[in-house]
Amino acid sequence: MNYAAPLPECGTFEAWHDAARVAISHRIPPEAIDWEAAAGLFAAGPLPPAPGSHRARVPPAFMALARSVIWHSAPARFGLLYQALWRIDRRQGDPLSQADPLGRRLALMAKSVERDIHKMHAFLRFREIPAEGPRRRFAAWFEPGHNTLEPGSRFFAERFADMDWMIATPRLTARFRDGRLGFGPGGTRPDLPEDGAEALWATYFANIFNPARVKQDAMRSHMPRKYWKNLPETRLIPAMLKDAGARVERMRQAGATLPRPGAAAVSARYRAGLPRLPDQPEMLPEMLPETLDEARAGARQCRRCGLCEAATQTVWGEGAPDARLMIVGEQPGDREDLEGRPFVGPAGQLLRAVMAEAGVDPAQVWLTNAVKHFKFAPRGKRRLHRNPDRQEIRLCRWWLGQELGLIRPGAVLALGASAAYALTKRDGALAARRGGVETGLHGGPVLVTWHPAHILRLPDPARQAQARRQLAADLAGAFRISGAAGAA
Repeated sequence: MNYAAPLPECGTFEAWHDAARVAISHRIPPEAIDWEAAAGLFAAGPLPPAPGSHRARVPPAFMALARSVIWHSAPARFGLLYQALWRIDRRQGDPLSQADPLGRRLALMAKSVERDIHKMHAFLRFREIPAEGPRRRFAAWFEPGHNTLEPGSRFFAERFADMDWMIATPRLTARFRDGRLGFGPGGTRPDLPEDGAEALWATYFANIFNPARVKQDAMRSHMPRKYWKNLPETRLIPAMLKDAGARVERMRQAGATLPRPGAAAVSARYRAGLPRLPDQPEMLPEMLPETLDEARAGARQCRRCGLCEAATQTVWGEGAPDARLMIVGEQPGDREDLEGRPFVGPAGQLLRAVMAEAGVDPAQVWLTNAVKHFKFAPRGKRRLHRNPDRQEIRLCRWWLGQELGLIRPGAVLALGASAAYALTKRDGALAARRGGVETGLHGGPVLVTWHPAHILRLPDPARQAQARRQLAADLAGAFRISGAAGAA
């Protein structure tokens, strides 16, 4: 027996989902269902009115795929989805894999639908029409490549919820009125009035056009010509392309503009008026920062080395102004550089966890770094950490000294070799120094230990666990020493 399962123009996915659930529950094979309800219409009967005893289980990936493929314009989409559902239920291969011909075809259809929805969001242009109430009204005409008006309208309903609007397409019309979205039959292109904002938009579009960077193939790839007839700015493109060569020649002949006489002196006076940094060791005592806030403000203007040129910002220390223990790392990482706070990345999270295990009270700790700017090497969209060199550490040591002088901690814990060098001016293998107490340049005790980032990079879980235990022991030891120093 053959079955017919005609589906509505609107609410198509829900209708297909209900029909497919009934069909699969009765184990009706794909070839027995006419989803288009065209050929053999009079010979086919409707699907059973209620689900059968069988319950099919499908993965979430299939439902996500079906919610996209259902809006494709190919009439065969309903049958293809049911074929995939049938094979999943019968465990016949993997119809969701792109290695499977059916899975590949469905994936391409889903991608085409997603691209069509994106084009709708990018190339649909509303025009304001007379309103009957307090809410402004807009209307637009669009010709999608697939049946994407229903899924694509949700974007506009969320973005333009405070106005009424209509999107007309040849197949369906979406109407958003008083906060409710509805759909009706499509039609022909409506006669929409000219919008006053189009002239302003065209002016902006013409002014951002760069004739020296024209790539017509790329432009047509991103903005296919079939959408041009509904975009007001595209009327300007032929003339702009025609004049692009001449404009480039005029730009070349004009050349660079020389600064007017006296500009250098104005620039010099401007730079001289910027806040000056107390960056010389021999500077007068009255010019030194008297509080941590003053020191932090000065560090934000630091230009002692070139790291400030690429870093997002100065990452100053944070914690208790009268902390008994100061913990010094190497430099801020990628996340610290973006957030402007020390030890908030993966290494910082490990440090804070080990502090809790070691019984170190965060309210009595000052967290900072030997170098206040992030040093990195760009690799595409990533910023790879690079160790600061000795000169950069020496130049930034002045700020570390200000923190030590203003906080006067009972002890300092140096995380890693760079921090140990900044605090003691001593090089040497960290493994031999770890756990030992040295005298810092400020005259106080400095306990040297592993940097949490080093522990995270250890490939051997056993060595990683051992280093973590050593870090916890050193944290507890430094906290104990700081208490003893404060009591003395």
